[in-house]
Amino acid sequence: MERHVVFTPSGLDGIVKDGVTVLEAARQLGADIDSVCGGRGICGRCQITPSTGSFAKWGITATKESLSGLAETETNYRAKRALVPGNRLGCAAKICGDVVIDVPAISQVHKQIVRKDLDLDPITVDPSFSLFYLTVPEAQLGDSVSAADALTDAVAVQHKRQAPEVARRALSSLHSAMAKGEGELTVAVRHTQGPDQIVAAWPGYVDTAFGIAVDVGSTTVAGHLCELNSGEILGSYGLMNPQIRFGEDLMSRVSYVMMNPGGEVELTNAIRAALNELIGSLVKNAGIEVGRVLEITIVGNPIMHHIVLGIDPTPLGMAPFVLATSESVSGWATELDLKLPNASYYVGPCIAGHVGADMAAAMLAEGPHRSKEMQLLVDIGTNAEIVLGNTAHQFAASSPTGPAFEGAQISAGQRATAGAIENVRIDRKSLEPRVKVIGSELWSNEPGFIESLGDTVVSGVCGSGIIEVIAEMYLSGIVDTDGVVRGELASKSSRIVADERTFSYLFYEQGETKLYVTQNDVRAIQLAKAALRAGIDLLVEHAGSPVVHDIRLAGAFGAHIDPVYAMVLGLVPDCPIAGVRAVGNAAGAGAVLSLLSRKLRYEMEDAVRKVTKIETATEPRFQQLFVEAMAFPHKTAETPNLAKVIDLPIRAAGNNEGQSRSGRRRRPPGGVAE
Repeated sequence: MERHVVFTPSGLDGIVKDGVTVLEAARQLGADIDSVCGGRGICGRCQITPSTGSFAKWGITATKESLSGLAETETNYRAKRALVPGNRLGCAAKICGDVVIDVPAISQVHKQIVRKDLDLDPITVDPSFSLFYLTVPEAQLGDSVSAADALTDAVAVQHKRQAPEVARRALSSLHSAMAKGEGELTVAVRHTQGPDQIVAAWPGYVDTAFGIAVDVGSTTVAGHLCELNSGEILGSYGLMNPQIRFGEDLMSRVSYVMMNPGGEVELTNAIRAALNELIGSLVKNAGIEVGRVLEITIVGNPIMHHIVLGIDPTPLGMAPFVLATSESVSGWATELDLKLPNASYYVGPCIAGHVGADMAAAMLAEGPHRSKEMQLLVDIGTNAEIVLGNTAHQFAASSPTGPAFEGAQISAGQRATAGAIENVRIDRKSLEPRVKVIGSELWSNEPGFIESLGDTVVSGVCGSGIIEVIAEMYLSGIVDTDGVVRGELASKSSRIVADERTFSYLFYEQGETKLYVTQNDVRAIQLAKAALRAGIDLLVEHAGSPVVHDIRLAGAFGAHIDPVYAMVLGLVPDCPIAGVRAVGNAAGAGAVLSLLSRKLRYEMEDAVRKVTKIETATEPRFQQLFVEAMAFPHKTAETPNLAKVIDLPIRAAGNNEGQSRSGRRRRPPGGVAE
């Protein structure tokens, strides 16, 4: 049996099979519903509001029976963290009749705040394209010269350079440009390692052409429109990656492809549609013609790299994680269904199976291969990418951190959007917290805090806030170095509450809203940070145990981590605090550099080939390093630099050799228990 489903406020509607979940229906119809956990009933990001009544516009009469009754996952979710009254979980509610579904703002992917910054050093602009203004005599009857020959000869004679070829796709525009310009026209010539090519032509005089550089992240897509001659960045635009509705983390999306025939096509179509939206917004905001865009450079992690190119990503979801190609890939933008009629595309090279073109671009921007001192470059995401090196040698690895840092797997976790807690401080004596929320400049203990929020509802804690609250819990003694929430402190503070066999910490309370850090939350962060730190330590060992005083945190998440708290948790090795800095969207910066400079593009490709790849899954030392990294800040590594700027708790003697008090053995996310 089939059912008619309408999603509001988008107005998308269609027919789906009886019994599919609301989330599945949204995916089929392209409705905008978030799903942090990939439909596992954990995150609560897919909350929807079913509407009842008669809707003449769509010919639908919806009742409470149009959706299935409360599922066990919804009941469990309500018990731990209340749903908004009247809402259901889209991943659990099944469609049993014609229905109208409202997608509230909190569940819409496009409502998320995109935090992608760009920081570029001055460069010598050397784009892959040049514009040549030509005057071509009107053809006469009996002339044997073609339009293509006339143009190539004109370029050679009038600009004193070797005659280019004419790209086949440009042939259809030559006559029109020559006729409209009455023999005066401008051609765009692409410089290649082979013969140059005329790729576009416009009537009259044209002195500007443009390019777009894009960083396709698993969570966000950020693009920058550049003028190719001057190198000026004319505009930037970001949007959420619509693939999030197929799963928050990369492996969830690969799993979706494995379990759904044709799933790879859905993922490719989704990201290409997002790229077209980004392209359209950039050119519209700049007031330029889309035909004047001559190139788009794209970087991303290996799975995004494959999906954009239309390559099946499933081999990257299982050992031995073989890339279809590690080389850069180029062609015409229309081959990727991008609405850029005159543009070519360039997709950067990948470093390894889980270290992608985004990290290659970050290397280009930050230059570990150009550094005399050892530089550590880390892009923290659902799969952390790490490069350590200097001019002598570079090493790269990835660590399976999972999505905990981005809010998934955390009971009160969410992305960085209005209403998310981003800063936390805990009084060392009273254990009372105070917080800062995105959307307000005030701390929660300051007068006027509630009023400053306006209509914003404090709904959870984002990545930087998660790092800070757990670090503050450690510094306040609420959790010990093994990450155990100390239940004996419940007599000291009512904020430490029993939670079945463990304890939780109440760090925000206002009205009916109560946000906790549970023991499971602490464990999730421990697993994620231990996987990251073990990967870093493994590269340090391969590099000969150097002292690293230059640590750069890339990506949107890294840009908002306080270096002190990163070191308190042990995310990165101890070093002078001034040596740890956020570098923003280094991948996006590298994409721009590779767009504006052929020399830098070749440098990136050459640097990638020289990197030594370390596979953490096959390294015997990784498990031991992981165990040692579980402790706060670390089980064995000293922290003299951190101790200079903050008072650390006294480390207890003999902390169970890295085991939890339950005696259970730990394993990294996606890894094998040691």
